[in-house]
Amino acid sequence: MGDSLLDLEKGEQQSIVIRAATTKDAKALVAIYNRYILETVVTFEIEPITEADMLQRLAKVEATMPWLVAVDSSGAIAGYSYATQWKARAAYDFAREVTVYLKPGFENLGYGTKLYRALISILQETPIHVLIAGIAQPNAASVALHEKIGFKKVGEFEEVGLKFGRRVNMGYWQLLI
Repeated sequence: MGDSLLDLEKGEQQSIVIRAATTKDAKALVAIYNRYILETVVTFEIEPITEADMLQRLAKVEATMPWLVAVDSSGAIAGYSYATQWKARAAYDFAREVTVYLKPGFENLGYGTKLYRALISILQETPIHVLIAGIAQPNAASVALHEKIGFKKVGEFEEVGLKFGRRVNMGYWQLLI
């Protein structure tokens, strides 16, 4: 995806740079993601991941699809977003699952929107036709973010996850690009 920087929304309260993730970002990405694993039902992973795990995930995704990070004016990674394969069958080659994760304290500041808009902009230059987002329910903030971008809810599986002793529904939203 290259190392070009996209500086967005200069003049706001805090500037943000969206750029391609690199292996040097793995430690910060792990810190963000492990919080979601350990404290939320947003991801159905149960065990924290290591920096080596994240490096493997980065290598797998960045070979074919974008993995972006949002960097704040202090140089800290505020969040990340990426696209990954939806399903392994050839007929699904034009669909991608997308996601965004934000560091605590960076919610509701527009970082998720900027990450998604940059990701979608890149994906629009590819043969990808549909983006799919799975959102553990309830999660009003994530639903609002996705619908703000233009995603439409297409379905919900009831009680497909079990985390922290509770059954969790998974809703699916899609965006045709």
